[in-house]
Amino acid sequence: MKAWELVKMAWNAMGMNKLRSALTTSGIAIGIFSIISVMTAISALENSIETGLSFLGSNTFQFSKYPSGIEIGGDEKYRNRRNIDYQTYTRFVGLMQDEGEVICPKVFDNSMQAVFENKKTNPNVELRGTTQDFLAVNNFRISDGRNLSAEDVEFSRSVCVLGQQIVQRLFPQGPAIGKTIRLNGKHYRVIGTLAEKGSNFGGSEDNIALIPITEFFENYGSRERSLNIAIEAENQMVYERTMGMAMGAFRIARGLRPEDPNDFEIYSNDSLAGAFRSIATTVRIGAFIVSAIALVAAGVGIMNIMLVSVTERAKEIGIRRSLGARQSDIRMQFLLEALFLSLLGAVAGIALGVVAGDGLALWLQAAVVFPVGWAIIGVLVCSAIGVGFGLYPAHKAASLDPIEALRYE
Repeated sequence: MKAWELVKMAWNAMGMNKLRSALTTSGIAIGIFSIISVMTAISALENSIETGLSFLGSNTFQFSKYPSGIEIGGDEKYRNRRNIDYQTYTRFVGLMQDEGEVICPKVFDNSMQAVFENKKTNPNVELRGTTQDFLAVNNFRISDGRNLSAEDVEFSRSVCVLGQQIVQRLFPQGPAIGKTIRLNGKHYRVIGTLAEKGSNFGGSEDNIALIPITEFFENYGSRERSLNIAIEAENQMVYERTMGMAMGAFRIARGLRPEDPNDFEIYSNDSLAGAFRSIATTVRIGAFIVSAIALVAAGVGIMNIMLVSVTERAKEIGIRRSLGARQSDIRMQFLLEALFLSLLGAVAGIALGVVAGDGLALWLQAAVVFPVGWAIIGVLVCSAIGVGFGLYPAHKAASLDPIEALRYE
């Protein structure tokens, strides 16, 4: 028989029992969906990781009480560490003062509400107490007005620099510079606004307000707060040396003995990117294992359904054989049916997986992608499953005795 006739017959045979075909392909679709959705989301996040981790400037690393990704009040091991207080920061600066690095302390509160006249933000503004060096080590730029100054910090002035999201909410019609806003009831004069920066993994970098760190402690307390300290090396050539010297100086500032382990974390853009890739690799392996199990189970389902189909269509096979169809024609028809079932499941799984993966990427504000490589792999794997698990039913159909098959009721 001509190849096109075999394809047409195989396709028509699938349409004779649409519900059975749909249920059979759903197993393949679920297996492909699980791996494509994960790979799409991870690929989208990896493509945006450079911008996603740009909250630290180039040649910059940071000391923190908690590892990146563990929030305050998280793992008990880290929660029980001593806070990094302002006195530790000043001792550290004294030890590093001859090295020429930029050193910037930061303390956070992400539950602030900004108010100006009758306008107000949601109570999720991130207030950052810091110094004039914040912009350099965190890759921000001033859009209008001026930055915090050393005098603002020294004299605990009630001034602030606002991110664009707050500016657009409180001052949609006019300039913000010189206006006085309230942050949780405390008054601050706006001296500058930040250039728009975007978001990092679902968190806005434009919904922030900067005030002098000394003013932060006066108004919001310091007892339960731990600083992050960012250090920017002069250039990439001295980055590793600077990090080593800074770690030694910070241990001294913390009062650690030589035999004591570090009771703080140190991380940079590179270390955070490496940590993300390590997690992504683990997730990929897990998704691959789950998908492999699902696909094998779906392949067994295809084989069982095809065996049932052989039994139900025994008389049809006998008639075709008596009219001159060869064993190879019967075998090829059933193999094509199994292949079509697998490929339909693959197409559905890829489509749903891309939608789900890119949906997650959009929610995290990462660029959407189409994982062409994984889609091709998915189609090839499903084709192999369809052919592999369809071989036995196809062989059984082709081996039926035509006379016995014609007697089947």
